[in-house]
Amino acid sequence: MSGTHPRAPLSVLLGNYPHTRPLKDGTVPVDGVDCHYPESSPLPPAFARMVRELAYDICEMPTATYLQARDAGVPVTLLPVVLVGSTHHRSLTRLPEGPHLSPRELVGRRVGVRSYGQTTGLWVRGWLREEYGVESSDITWVTTEDVHVAQYVNPANVERSETGRVADLLHAHDVCAAVLGPKAIGGQGAGLLPLVADAETAGQAWAERHGTIPANHLLVVRDDVLRTRPDAVLAFYRALKQAIADTADERDDSPAGRAVVAGWSASLSACLEIAGQYALEQSLIRESVDVAAIEKKTAFLDR
Repeated sequence: MSGTHPRAPLSVLLGNYPHTRPLKDGTVPVDGVDCHYPESSPLPPAFARMVRELAYDICEMPTATYLQARDAGVPVTLLPVVLVGSTHHRSLTRLPEGPHLSPRELVGRRVGVRSYGQTTGLWVRGWLREEYGVESSDITWVTTEDVHVAQYVNPANVERSETGRVADLLHAHDVCAAVLGPKAIGGQGAGLLPLVADAETAGQAWAERHGTIPANHLLVVRDDVLRTRPDAVLAFYRALKQAIADTADERDDSPAGRAVVAGWSASLSACLEIAGQYALEQSLIRESVDVAAIEKKTAFLDR
């Protein structure tokens, strides 16, 4: 029998946010493309499946995971979308009844973090070095999970704990401070205090100084999908960009609200430049990041 066959649907892994809801419920359609939206709760195991198995056509991905995947040669391409972001001076926490440590006093001590490749940890270690002169190698990082990219080997100053959650390391006094991501701050981190006294102001100052807001979760597409179905990728990108615009009134003027964007911009380029430099300094990647080359691969999306 002759005739044309419908193209396979795009498998798209996205978290559940106000700006992804219109795609998942069909309010904003993807023109000419059938998209399937598998769920993963929690999200991090899906990130590991993407970089290890290329499990999805398009996938939300943490910034540090993307940089490590790119460094390891995983065949994925960045799409210019920030799904989650914020400043992270409040992410370095301590027990309220514990010692009032300054960030400089972390040298030679143990700090908990979900994994050495967690993006929040990337940003925290970056401002620790930049603002306090504390190198990532000055601290023993105690982790509760492995990094997403299988090829990566942790530095010698990273230890793996069997403790279930990062906050539990702190409550057990195995670490003197803990790095918690945005969701964890309001969850397992309830009651913990930031080491930086005026964390919000410090985060705003970082953002103003650099002209960008730290991105936590970006978006990637498999290289083979981008090569063989560029029109489908473009249609999906346009729909997501529309959904982000349509839900603008659901985001406030906080760094987290302003971080959600689609499209190449000076701010996104600066964010990737800084993240790449931090990742290199922290031995998360081996080679410097060529942001211009990253932009060139998907410049057609905004033409």
